[in-house]
Amino acid sequence: MRILIAPDKFAGTMSAAEAADAVAAGWLRGRPEDTAVTLPLADGGPGFVDVLAHALPSAVRRTVETCDPLGRPVKADYLRDGETAYIESAAACGLHLLEATERDPRRTTTYGLGLIVADAVETGARRIVVGLGGSATNDAGAGMLTALGLTLLDSTGAALPYGGGVLSACTEIEGHARTRGVEFIAATDVDSPLLGPHGATYMFGPQKGASGNALPFLEMSLSSFAELAERRLGPVGASELPGAGAAGGLGFAFFLLGGHRESGARLTCDAVGLDAQIAEADLVITGEGSFDAQSLRGKLAAEVASGASAHGKPCLVMAGRSDVDAHPDLAGVHSVTDLLGSPEAAMREPVQGLTSLAEKVAKGWQE
Repeated sequence: MRILIAPDKFAGTMSAAEAADAVAAGWLRGRPEDTAVTLPLADGGPGFVDVLAHALPSAVRRTVETCDPLGRPVKADYLRDGETAYIESAAACGLHLLEATERDPRRTTTYGLGLIVADAVETGARRIVVGLGGSATNDAGAGMLTALGLTLLDSTGAALPYGGGVLSACTEIEGHARTRGVEFIAATDVDSPLLGPHGATYMFGPQKGASGNALPFLEMSLSSFAELAERRLGPVGASELPGAGAAGGLGFAFFLLGGHRESGARLTCDAVGLDAQIAEADLVITGEGSFDAQSLRGKLAAEVASGASAHGKPCLVMAGRSDVDAHPDLAGVHSVTDLLGSPEAAMREPVQGLTSLAEKVAKGWQE
């Protein structure tokens, strides 16, 4: 059989490429007569640029000097393919850039992402696709907007410091974003609005270091800033659009800049030619670190499974952990946690565990 292995990253343990290689190695141990084709994928979060770099042979990497979520100097890559730039927001404001003790969305900023976007704008990009995900920030993109030329002022006329915790002090936004009419696309599979129980703060703030009283404080700050920003920059209602809450509110900032949202999973799958690859396969395998009910709401694994179903091809999920037993588009769901007996064991040996899981499934596979 020809096996197409098209996983997302296993957050915190393996990149998509590492996961694909682990599954391929295990599968071929169990069924050495098969052919395994690896196709690492991404949904807009970490790995977005690397996946597209492999898929777009004409694209070139550009390295820029920028800063991390706490303002420290870092270098980041993005892709240029003609007049289109592909940027990964996590390259400048990703959670992986901080130690656990440094995580505090009241202080972290998207300013570094703004520097990357500004470089793309000033070097002639006419279309900028930004993958949103894995951020350490909750500032509604205020830092990015500042880097693009807007000035956020408090009641005394002083410029605001960076971070989501000071946004309630913003009483005026001056200037204009220097974007030269660029088309912005926010690539994300998070459909959360900016505010509310399913918004940026309450849904994702805890994983970025916010807890207790910090959560209502950040929510109040974002709400105050959103009201002012919609009135000053428009459009009114941007904070309520699906995806506005992605990456700590970066989706909202791109809506303020006239951008729109597209599925990160679908955009990546189209770029790598997933549909054609599925058509040539006998079996499709996808996966991610944690496969749950949210995974089935337009996330990458669901996109792959849907494509396989459309071609009448069986699709398996191999995950670090899973609380989904079955789905109409899936021939089976398997997890490293179930194989090894505990989440701790699965995290301790992720590559070996996934390889062993794939070998076991391969040996039991009935064509």
